[in-house]
Amino acid sequence: MDNATDTGCAVPEISPGIPPKIPVGRRIYAIGDIHGRADLLSLLMERVQADAAARPEAEKVLVFLGDYIDRGEDSFAVIETLATGAAEGFRLVCLKGNHEEFLLQFLNGTTAYDNWMMNGGDATLESYGIRPQRGFSIIGMLRPGRGAESIRERFIHALPPRHLEFLSALKLRHQEGDYLFVHAGVRPGVPLDRQDEEDLIWIRGDFFNSDAQFGKVIVHGHSISLSLEAEVRANRIGIDTGAYMSGRLTCLVLEDSAYRFITT
Repeated sequence: MDNATDTGCAVPEISPGIPPKIPVGRRIYAIGDIHGRADLLSLLMERVQADAAARPEAEKVLVFLGDYIDRGEDSFAVIETLATGAAEGFRLVCLKGNHEEFLLQFLNGTTAYDNWMMNGGDATLESYGIRPQRGFSIIGMLRPGRGAESIRERFIHALPPRHLEFLSALKLRHQEGDYLFVHAGVRPGVPLDRQDEEDLIWIRGDFFNSDAQFGKVIVHGHSISLSLEAEVRANRIGIDTGAYMSGRLTCLVLEDSAYRFITT
């Protein structure tokens, strides 16, 4: 796919009739939600590197949109890859998703444990060699917080310092030319420089249902597109294609005023 016309989608605009652009001499590769699929990350990075090698030299920026962990079976390997550089010759930008926020909240106390487990955190713990305890009541409901403090202590011990350093340094947003990269989206009606962290990593409906021009085209993940294809709208491009269940991890490539996709 070389442009929106091929997919039948709206052409992104920053204002009527004006397509968004990336600074001259720069090429952006933005990758959606990985969710523990280290196998797909490895395959996609091979394709990204081949794409870069086959094209004119440019400053290459690799932007990951968050949700590296949970659900898929190898969150450890995903974090290890990103924490050690991902790809030579690329400037690396890693954003924080709501699933990384679950993990960080759990490290700071046990109150986030139940929500994290119900959202795929058990797969992350298992990838670090920790089997989470599951307790069930007489009516079959998950018993909250069983063994949470013990699991937290084991997880702190199992988490390599470079992984904690990586997770603690994740950014909330990144801008390139006329594009703003965030995990989930932005709050309509709020200036981009005043967006709340919770919205940047959690928002859905109010953002999706808005036709507003935000001043930048928003590139985001967080919400799986129903078609399992990248979703292009006049004010946003969504690239969460459900990798953990679909096997389809998507990279958006931006250069000058053109865009295209690389997928697994």
